[in-house]
Amino acid sequence: MAAVPGASISGLRGAIDLAPLVARQNQQAQQVAGGRPAAADGAPADGPPGVVIEIGDADLGRVVELSRTVAVVLAVVAEWSTPSAQLLPALQRVVESAGGRLVLAIVDHDANPGIVESLQAQSVPTVVAVIAGRPVPLFAGAVPEEQLAPLFEQVLELASQNGVTGSVPMTDPVAEPDVEPEPEPLPPLHAEAYEAIDRQDYAEAARLFRTAIAQDPRDAAAVAALAQVELLDRLRTVPGDVRTRAAADPKDVDAALAVADLDMAGGHLEDAFARVLDAFAGAPPTERETLRTRLLDYFALTGNDDPRVAAARRRLAMLLY
Repeated sequence: MAAVPGASISGLRGAIDLAPLVARQNQQAQQVAGGRPAAADGAPADGPPGVVIEIGDADLGRVVELSRTVAVVLAVVAEWSTPSAQLLPALQRVVESAGGRLVLAIVDHDANPGIVESLQAQSVPTVVAVIAGRPVPLFAGAVPEEQLAPLFEQVLELASQNGVTGSVPMTDPVAEPDVEPEPEPLPPLHAEAYEAIDRQDYAEAARLFRTAIAQDPRDAAAVAALAQVELLDRLRTVPGDVRTRAAADPKDVDAALAVADLDMAGGHLEDAFARVLDAFAGAPPTERETLRTRLLDYFALTGNDDPRVAAARRRLAMLLY
């Protein structure tokens, strides 16, 4: 399932079946809540959802019911996924611009295996519309914001054709809005670096983050941001045939690193780790430091608490010693 510029949505497709998971979750909900039904207007029984919500496996049944009133966009994302971080703000802006005619339901990939399996989400992010209880696969990966608006207009048109013409309040009219504390201002170098990222001047952003790290080697945020910026910069020049090259010559370290970057950007962390470690195992001493450094960058992007990082660190230690 991939984004195709100019693609049209012609109808409700049945490649994905949400019914088994919905039935299972409804049964569990009835056991816990004594069979409390969803609200008559299709909104979740706990009240108005707003246009951007976070859901889990247990909420899918109510969201499917909501889709009979208003079109729902399910976005499967993950904190470790760079494309997710790029896509989510754009999704939220486009959904909010629909004035309540769309609901964005955000799903944490790692915490909700039931939804992930039901949607057949093989990469992160994956975006699927749900209309009148039926799923419509849209795309996988990060998509430019200018392509989202026309795509979601097609979603709304398809919803209208299937009698889904309702809307939800932009905010909960009953609950008082939470007053969140003002975020702490970014350090000056970080702020300048993020401005450079907005301009897609990744070289300047990397220079600023390196300066921040030189001033404070314990600046973990700068270390992770530098790894992300360098990855984004490298992705702009990845050759189209790099996977073929890597398969043809397992000793081609440059090709292995480029494919690992693609895997990392697509959310396939274990594949990226394994590819670099496999290349490390067979590389001469002159190339091992490059591979080790790239792997450490991936660890910084993922976070040391991730069990996949711990496993890769153990294998790296075995290869080193």
